[in-house]
Amino acid sequence: MPRQLRVEYAGAIYHVMNRGDRRESIVHDEQDRQRFWETLGETCRKTQWQVLAVCLLPNHFHLVVETPKPNLVVGMKWFLGTYTGRFNRRHQQFGHLFSGRYKAFVVDGESPGYLRTVCDYVHLNPARARLLAAEEVLSQYRWSSYPAYLRSARQRPEWLQVERLLGEYGVHDTAAGRRQFAAAVEQRRAAETGAERQKLRRGWVHGAVKFRERVLARAHEQVGEQHAAGHRHETSEAHGERLVQEELKRRGWSEAELKRRAKGDAQKVQIARRLRAETTMSLKWIAARLQMDVWTHVSDRLSQAKE
Repeated sequence: MPRQLRVEYAGAIYHVMNRGDRRESIVHDEQDRQRFWETLGETCRKTQWQVLAVCLLPNHFHLVVETPKPNLVVGMKWFLGTYTGRFNRRHQQFGHLFSGRYKAFVVDGESPGYLRTVCDYVHLNPARARLLAAEEVLSQYRWSSYPAYLRSARQRPEWLQVERLLGEYGVHDTAAGRRQFAAAVEQRRAAETGAERQKLRRGWVHGAVKFRERVLARAHEQVGEQHAAGHRHETSEAHGERLVQEELKRRGWSEAELKRRAKGDAQKVQIARRLRAETTMSLKWIAARLQMDVWTHVSDRLSQAKE
């Protein structure tokens, strides 16, 4: 069966969801939850994603993310693959952690109400899953972006962008505005119905008619999965190449100088470290681009640099 096309464009907003394989847990304890949070932060630094809402539950997660660049697929590949590897190593497991292909719904961030509805859906998950008692406020659930919305900017993760959702609620990022936001969300919690939730589980676009038409037109432009994959790789590779050129210029190196230097040159390792931190390019690509022999050599050098 052909897979649904991932529509990617600069500035797109997505509601992403994925479950554990066979609905099993994707986190076992607080250390796993912290590792998931850290890996999401690393992904955002690499991709320039801005998270609008996120909620981690025992066997699945929800994520509302804005992508300034058309890089949802490469970013999700790195995020899910990296977290799975870390989880498996810690628990001495092998194989898949997540179930099949993640769901990604395109969200209308321009027309009033749609983004708010999706973010509310994500933030209300702990109550819906009965992870909170009826008398507990929603902010008592730690592994959601909702408690961070109620804190000041300096106490939030750098990757969380709150202005869009607060704007949808008509409040400012002030102590008074955040209190108004909390009261409104708790009211929304009390009023939520099953029929509203079902609407967010169908289709692949959540937005006004004109927005849906524009997204559908973009989907037709992306002729096929193979074509789209090539475009995504080109975008990610262009980002990596730009960083390489920045580093060469900063050092006053030519391509000939890069090739002349030893494969384990300390400055090459520094460039490789930046590429690993700020892009989704593979070790194989980095090794070839920096004239550092095989990818395993790059991996060893980066590991040594951490010690």
